[in-house]
Amino acid sequence: MAQITKDTMIGELLNINLDACAPVLMGIGMHCLGCPSSQMETIAEAAAVHGVDADALVQTLNERLAAAN
Repeated sequence: MAQITKDTMIGELLNINLDACAPVLMGIGMHCLGCPSSQMETIAEAAAVHGVDADALVQTLNERLAAAN
């Protein structure tokens, strides 16, 4: 199973498992997952823009990925 970090790019994350991760990102208000700039943004950058704790977001995403496998 892939482990992600705060430095993982959103585009890379979505390539790992779109179905598990997209709902989490949409839930924090990241509704532009398909736009080119979001693809080159790290999870830490996305968390900062959306006012979310990056460590908590990474933990949630890793839990979703683990549950999907």
